[in-house]
Amino acid sequence: MKVRSPENDSFACDPADCADAEGAAVRRRLRLYFVAGSADCDGAPERVLDAAIRGGITAFQFRNKGEGALRGEAAWRTAVALRERCRKAGILFIVNDDPELALRLDADGVHVGQDDESPESVRSKLGRGKIIGVSAHNVEEARLAVKQGADYLGVGPMYETKTKPDAEPVCGPEMIRRMRDAGIRLPVVGIGGITPERAPLVLKAGADGVAVISAISRAPDPMQAARSFIR
Repeated sequence: MKVRSPENDSFACDPADCADAEGAAVRRRLRLYFVAGSADCDGAPERVLDAAIRGGITAFQFRNKGEGALRGEAAWRTAVALRERCRKAGILFIVNDDPELALRLDADGVHVGQDDESPESVRSKLGRGKIIGVSAHNVEEARLAVKQGADYLGVGPMYETKTKPDAEPVCGPEMIRRMRDAGIRLPVVGIGGITPERAPLVLKAGADGVAVISAISRAPDPMQAARSFIR
């Protein structure tokens, strides 16, 4: 639906329709969301990302956390190299919990957790053109994220995971179903312990995609691991 703009009498998108269109575009690009940094990879993260891109990932999040995370100039060089690979491949490049780094990199957006900077604060730094993802573990957190302007939700852990020792208790695909039943319409990705065999259960619950760390980053063949999710 198009409406006339009173300023210039031209046709502009109705705000609700624009939001729906933007949400649909984000959904498509979150189908297979790879999350990793140097601490998560067996080998250079650039090599792992190259293989994952060949395998069909649709989004990537630079998560520079954990034992073995890069610091200083090494972290910056790696971030730039990963961003360039994503740009060349035409996939989303998201930065984990660092709006300032995202601005320096001109990333597509930022993902924040419940203990990180608020989505409203991140939006004030990044502006309207960037994507903000928020981790949510229950319906209340999801509703708050919607109210604060999140563009998508990362919901989990879906299953037991060793990637994040401080992870919240497992909520399972049922939590995504509860969020959908509660009227949450934002794009949603499930994360935490998801394997190719479990992915269909997460999607059936109402997720638009799955976010994966070690199932790709520590796979003997990251390209084939990504392809197994796509299949």
